[in-house]
Formats: sequence, structure tokens, C-alpha cells
Amino acid sequence: MKRREFIKKAGAAGIAATAGAVVNAPFVHASKKTTIRWRLQTYAGPALAEHVIKPQIEAFNKIADNEMVIELYNADQLVPTGELFRAMQRGTIDAVQSDDDSIAAPVDVAVFAAYFPFASRYALDVPTLFNHYGLKEIWEEAYSEVKGVTWLSAGAWDPCNFATKEPINSVADLKGKRVFTFPTGGRFLQRFGVVPVTLPWEDVEVALQTGELDGIAWSGITEDYTVGWANVTNYYLTNNISGAWAGSYFANSDKWDALPDRLKTLFRMSMDSSHYYRLHWYWWGEAHYRTKGGKLKLTSIPESEWKIVEDEAIKFWDEIATQSPRSAKVVSILKDYVETMKLAGPPYRS
Repeated sequence: MKRREFIKKAGAAGIAATAGAVVNAPFVHASKKTTIRWRLQTYAGPALAEHVIKPQIEAFNKIADNEMVIELYNADQLVPTGELFRAMQRGTIDAVQSDDDSIAAPVDVAVFAAYFPFASRYALDVPTLFNHYGLKEIWEEAYSEVKGVTWLSAGAWDPCNFATKEPINSVADLKGKRVFTFPTGGRFLQRFGVVPVTLPWEDVEVALQTGELDGIAWSGITEDYTVGWANVTNYYLTNNISGAWAGSYFANSDKWDALPDRLKTLFRMSMDSSHYYRLHWYWWGEAHYRTKGGKLKLTSIPESEWKIVEDEAIKFWDEIATQSPRSAKVVSILKDYVETMKLAGPPYRS
């Protein structure tokens, strides 16, 4: 009897264990999380992306530990740069690193992105303006009025200088030069006879070699050497029209809103890390390549003559201010900032 009772109990336990396994199996399967996948396209070509975004994305993917994976694509790899905003709205791509101006963002503040002439003198001016002078809140307001895209963060890149085939020693030398540059920067430079040329990023080097371009006003000297443009130009003008490129990160709103807060925080931290890296990489590079680059001969326009360009920029600002009340507010902030820097004196302004 004892043996039969043992067999019955063992059998019942086995059936219960088997039943438990059957019941629990679907739960175990359902608990497996699907990896979130994003496609992010940068404005930068491969050599430049190695510095301006790739380390950030690699670090993010490592820490996210397969909960989320961001696939990085370079300039024009999936979508032409000028179509990035619309592609992000449609969900063709999930996120973008670029400037508002180049991706044709349909907001009035887009004109102030990239190289808005003389809006900054140093890279630190950009995060200071966004985080302490109210530009962050203005950008958030502007993008809240556009469906489908969320603006995430702005940071500073390099200054905007000319690298050319022929030397530029005066403002008059700019006349007739066919130059690859950004939309608003090109619009301003037309006042001095510059002919802005729009090309896919990867075609610029060949266009310089064939003579389709006379030069570029797209970067500082760090990028000229990094991406190979120093190999196909001869001169570098030390006067710049802006001290730092203002770029941003954007995301498809539905994809961003769907992320858990932990991943949103991680992505924001990775953006900050990228912003920090660029501050010191460009600061190092602009001095290093001017003094040790060895390929480009430096030229300069006397400050007294370059003031013509600086004064014209203020007129340009006033024209932009008439486009909308928000544009007027940004211009007012820029003027206040410049005045504050002048009053503060060195090292802010001389």
C-alpha cells in the first residue's frame, strides 16, 4: 500500500510539473523583448563621422545592451540631406544629426542653424546661447508646431572659413568664387559676389579637382584635413564668417515617444558626450592644422577691411528679424549676447 501511494503521489507531482511547464512556457516566450532598432543619418561623410558621431553611437549601442540598436548612416547614404526632414516625418528614417538649415526644416528658426553669419565667435558660444540665453526653449517651441519631428539637442562644431584654389587676400577676391557652402551662409556671402553651389557632400572633392568649384566655405581647417579637402585646395583664409557651426539632433516623434525613459536618458547623455568631444577635438584641430598641417597656405584679410563683412552681417540679422516675431526674438538675443561678451572683455571678446 505504501508503495502504491508513493507511485500515485509521484505521478500526480509529475503531471502537475508537466502542466506547470506547459502553462508557463508561453509566458517565458512572451517575456523576451524585441530589440528596438533605429536608423540615424548624419550630415557627415565617413571620415568626418568617425569623429562627430560614430563614437557616440557605438557607446550607446554597447550600454543599451541589445535593448536598442542604432544603425548609423553617413551623408546622403539613405536620403539626400535636403530631404532628411520629410523622410524623418514619414518614418523612413528615425533620427538625424544635422543642422536645421540643410535638412530644410519648416520652422522659422532654421535660418539660425549651421553658419548664421557672426552669430558666434567661439564654439562655447553655441551651448551658452542654447542653455543660458533661451534658445533651447525657442527651438522646442518652434518644433512643437511641426508634426512628426522632435528636436532634441543642439551643439557646436567648427568655424566657417574659406579653403580655396586661389588665394583670398581681400574682400574683393571673393567675387565670382564658386563655393560649396550652407544655404543661409551662401545667401549672405552672395552680397560679396560669392556664387553658392549645392552638391552632394561626396562630390565636393571631385568638383574641386575638375574646377567646378573654386573653394569651400563649409568648415574649419580640421575638417579640411580630415576629409581630404586640403589635398585639393591650396589656401586657407583665417577670417571666418562664424565661429562655430550650430548643429542638432532630431527624431521621429512617434519613435522618440515610444522609448522608455531610461533609453531617452541614455540617448541624451550620449548626445552630451558627443557635444563635449567635438568641443575639444575642433579646438585642438584648428590650431594644430594651422601650425602643423603643412598643406594649406594661410592668408588673411586685414581686420579693418573684414569689418565690412561683419557690419553687413548685422544688416542681414535685421532683415531676418522681420520674418517672424520668433526670428526677431532670436536676433534680439544674439545682439544682447554679443554686447555682453564685449562688455565682459577678454577672454570673451577683445
